Amino acid sequence: MSGMYFEDFVVGEEIHHAVTRTVTETDNLMFTTLTMNVQPLHLDEEFASKSMYGQRIVNSIFTLGLATGIPVQETTLGTTLGNLGFRDIEFPKPVFIGDTLRVSTIALDKRLSSSRPNTGIVGIEHRTYNQRDELVCVVRRSALMMCKDYVSK
Repeated sequence: MSGMYFEDFVVGEEIHHAVTRTVTETDNLMFTTLTMNVQPLHLDEEFASKSMYGQRIVNSIFTLGLATGIPVQETTLGTTLGNLGFRDIEFPKPVFIGDTLRVSTIALDKRLSSSRPNTGIVGIEHRTYNQRDELVCVVRRSALMMCKDYVSK
């Protein structure tokens, strides 16, 4: 697996992920309709053109999915036992169709689990930027991670 184990996370270290993703109209349309979010700011160009944004904005939950999904291969692929929760989620700027997003990850804190042997809890922050280097999403979450000597039962 290419994910990091609990011991591999260094508090304060920033990982710049190589994978980037351009958001398409299809992404926004499919995600918005699949999740039953009929907000016209996401779906109706005419409506959105009269808003403060002047165009449709991408569904923020799709942005959140990219913010936490892009880092998986380099951080948690095969080494996480689950997301324990989200501490904070912020969307300082909107994402528009055609924006290309990139993510960096920082380990905020970590500790061994007191209830699950050979596991640890890592506080992670994902920062997502568009092609103009504008911060569009910040997510702070806690992940239950395998230690290197983890044995599944």
